[in-house]
Amino acid sequence: MDAKQKPPEIWEAIDIGANVTDRGTRFRVWAPNVSSVSLSLIGESTGIPMDPEPKGYFSASLAAGPGTLYFYILNGDQLRPDPASRFQPEGVHGPSQVVDPSEFEWEDQDWKGIPMEEMVIYEIHVGTFTTEGTFDRIISHLEYLKNDLGVTAIELMPVAQFPGERNWGYDGTYLYAPQNSYGGPLGLRRLINACHLNGLAVVLDVVYNHLGPEGNYLRDFGPYFTDRYKTPWGPAINFDGPWSDEVRRFFIHNALYWVTEYHMDGLRIDAVHGIFDFSARHILFDIPEAVHRQARRLGRKVAVIAESDLNDVRVINSSTRGGYGLDAQWNDDFHHCVHTLLTGERSGYYQDFGETDQLVKALNEGFVYSGQYSSHRKRRHGSSSKHLPPAKFVVCSQNHDQVGNRMEGDRLSKLVPFEALKLAAGIVLLSPYIPLLFMGEEYGEKAPFQYFVSHSDQELVEAVRTGRKEEFEAFQWEGEVPDPQDEATFLRSKIDLGLHQQGNHKVLFGFYKGLIRLRKEVPSLAVLTRKNMEILRFEGTKTVLMMRRYSGDQTISMFNFDGKPSEAKPLFRKGLWQKVFDSSAEMWGGPGGLAPETIHSNATSIFSCTLNPYSFVLYQQYH
Repeated sequence: MDAKQKPPEIWEAIDIGANVTDRGTRFRVWAPNVSSVSLSLIGESTGIPMDPEPKGYFSASLAAGPGTLYFYILNGDQLRPDPASRFQPEGVHGPSQVVDPSEFEWEDQDWKGIPMEEMVIYEIHVGTFTTEGTFDRIISHLEYLKNDLGVTAIELMPVAQFPGERNWGYDGTYLYAPQNSYGGPLGLRRLINACHLNGLAVVLDVVYNHLGPEGNYLRDFGPYFTDRYKTPWGPAINFDGPWSDEVRRFFIHNALYWVTEYHMDGLRIDAVHGIFDFSARHILFDIPEAVHRQARRLGRKVAVIAESDLNDVRVINSSTRGGYGLDAQWNDDFHHCVHTLLTGERSGYYQDFGETDQLVKALNEGFVYSGQYSSHRKRRHGSSSKHLPPAKFVVCSQNHDQVGNRMEGDRLSKLVPFEALKLAAGIVLLSPYIPLLFMGEEYGEKAPFQYFVSHSDQELVEAVRTGRKEEFEAFQWEGEVPDPQDEATFLRSKIDLGLHQQGNHKVLFGFYKGLIRLRKEVPSLAVLTRKNMEILRFEGTKTVLMMRRYSGDQTISMFNFDGKPSEAKPLFRKGLWQKVFDSSAEMWGGPGGLAPETIHSNATSIFSCTLNPYSFVLYQQYH
């Protein structure tokens, strides 16, 4: 499609939910499945009929103000919360509440966002990041994140209202309503405002492939779902069938809502491989286009990031190359390369990884699987991404999925020795990609991150328990699956930020802080480009060399993924080279570095550098 073509009407934001006006509140809902809709205000004895509108909408305007609690009455007898509720103070089954977004006084008028290239992302689960598990409590740790550690963006796992008080967030059923137990709309606005005042961008994880089962009443209103496709988590969203125009509006408007009313700097769209759309214009094209248009109107930078296991470059290709135009995507291949080299695990989807050359390809191109046969999938998988700039990929050694979807939720700190933890940090933070850290990773948090829910439906609880057990069969892990419904599972998953001041935790925290500082300050590390970059493996070893050069600055990094010492023989360009970082240094709790502190090279000098097991060194050329 021509990028200059005027977008269709569907891209425009629409007026749904409860919107405060000068004369009260206007309520509007899409409900083509019913013949009548009435408005039930809590405290009033009778329902108020709503006027039918074209395309299945109903509306009513009343002299009701912020704080008003209400339900919709469908066909005279079904009491249901608002699908576009801005707040569910009593949970997924309770009444919706009118919220006036203009009542919050934003202080971030000078905030314009940050480019993707400058993002160092820190992923947070609100409920387990602090003891209190609220938006407001995160605010007290922003100095720690921005100034002590050095990250530039936080990514919140989904906050849309889910059942109960504890959940990963992917069971949300009210996409417009920030979770009540986290602090609701005001708490989230205070957090984002504080982040911007502290120079931190905020990315929100949104789920557009399914809705959670409990409290999901959307079927009563309209054909939001379809039986034509299946997802592992519930009915697929109807993005391409009859009535799908209005369904698309609902989700596109939701993306615009977070960007506009909550000043979000980015959206991470969960599991786009579970979004099915065979229409001529894919919903994944419409969402980023609408968001980018709105960002331009607001004068801010807003990114749209995908989670995808398809290795399909159409997701992040520009529209001029036939792509959907998302700004970036999580690169699972990179994680799997690092994880298998460090742990030796080869079960489940890890069977496709474990070779050092695969990591070299991931660093050079992005995707490892770009059309080759996958043993795990039993078919060819992926497309080539080597034409894409590095800023199109978000990489990590840990995230909520890769930790939490292990049977016991064990972090890398439980699986590998201390030296390997530092190596994982180095390959992520010195890579040419956008780094993502999972909360607590920066100091080696020992608490697991396990899967937890708090459903009220006992049959659903049993189904979740059974599903978790079946999920791990391919990995052949031993032991009992932690009970997702047990509150103890949730409490075990809370992290302790105070550990970053103790023992080896303090050492590792300083290590991460030092790497982030280098990434920002060294030109060849800060500029994300494949130009003047060379990555290779030293033959017969598990040692990877990364050479990066930009505007006269050059660095050489060497990473040894072997459990024994390795000898690397890189060719250094003519000049003086200084070792600026060594993961084996005693100051980082290591055995002491073996590579020389300085190297004086002529144009053809090859120097021998011995690397300790699971270690890396970084050299910078001085002129």
